[in-house]
Amino acid sequence: PLSLPTPHSPQMFDQLKTMGALAGLLKNKDKIQEAIHRFQESLEGMSATGSAGSGAVKVTVTGKMKITRIQIDPTLAAAMGKDAASRSAGESLITEAANDAMQTVQGMVRSEANRQAQALGLPELPGLENLLG
Repeated sequence: PLSLPTPHSPQMFDQLKTMGALAGLLKNKDKIQEAIHRFQESLEGMSATGSAGSGAVKVTVTGKMKITRIQIDPTLAAAMGKDAASRSAGESLITEAANDAMQTVQGMVRSEANRQAQALGLPELPGLENLLG
């Protein structure tokens, strides 16, 4: 939900500073394009591995939110084929590990977005805590 700052509140002054910095950037499209390119390149190099079941399942996700690897302990993999309950438990662990990796990489993306914004002279970007989930 969007909440408007009250007149003379610190948030209002922060928003005015941000708008001023953005207006200055709009005059320099090349600087913005370079920052976007740097950000995209940094996403390529990011990855995080999440785990579940005391490491029985590990999932690796990139900064572009692509799963690149799933590792399943052989004992767990063998148990998953025995019955529906075991399969369901294994699937839950895979989901948990994937969500763990996604949450970690989302934090990395938010941090990098703020770093790039600060390099452009912008203050910390509000609302990034909601970026990507």
